[in-house]
Amino acid sequence: MNGVQVLGIDIGGTGIKAAPVDVTTGELKAERVKVPTPHPAEPDAVATAVRELVEGFGWTGPAGITFPGVVHNGVVYTAANMDAAWIGCDARELLAKAAGLTVRVLNDADAAGMAEMQFGAGMSQRGTVLMLTFGTGIGSALFCGGALVPNTEFGHIEIGGRDAEKRASNRARELHEESWGKWAGRVDEYLDHLEALLAPDLFIIGGGVSAKADKFLPLLSTRARIVPATMHNDAGIVGAAIAAA
Repeated sequence: MNGVQVLGIDIGGTGIKAAPVDVTTGELKAERVKVPTPHPAEPDAVATAVRELVEGFGWTGPAGITFPGVVHNGVVYTAANMDAAWIGCDARELLAKAAGLTVRVLNDADAAGMAEMQFGAGMSQRGTVLMLTFGTGIGSALFCGGALVPNTEFGHIEIGGRDAEKRASNRARELHEESWGKWAGRVDEYLDHLEALLAPDLFIIGGGVSAKADKFLPLLSTRARIVPATMHNDAGIVGAAIAAA
């Protein structure tokens, strides 16, 4: 697999990012391109955006594509931050046809976690590792002995009768104009629940907030070790490419 390149495409609630990836090193082989996620984020509109990204790179090889929801064998089962028309959609068939490529579609947080475990903050970690991405919602990726447990949706654990991501996502922090300290308290409450359920050895905190980890990680009080993700906004792209390879 020396030097094998795969196109990684990361579909998010606000943007769609893409770049070719050397799957042996995790390095992007061209500058990352980002376009806004269409609104409403209906399947055909998103597929058109994906096709345009593929054409922009002149790509003809395999591609990995992330989706912010539960994905089983290419079929979307949940779409909390996307249009409800995605539910039941065979995303692999739709996006492969739009792109004219062989594709693999997987959950976005699972992809980010795969990248962190292979090339980032989770390298050489063999216990129970939980990657959490704080962005529009809260994504989760659980690894046991280095193996992925796919499609966990721990962002939807209820705390105080509400989805955790309604209280502790980065979007919730921005919406309520909370200080880092107040938001960290909400995140700490959330992590306490996850520790009680899973007793992980390591938390990896990803998403856009990972670049500002110094503002809130020291305020958290987990038993488990907690570290920021190191691949930042490239993690989904890299993980998608790894999965497709």
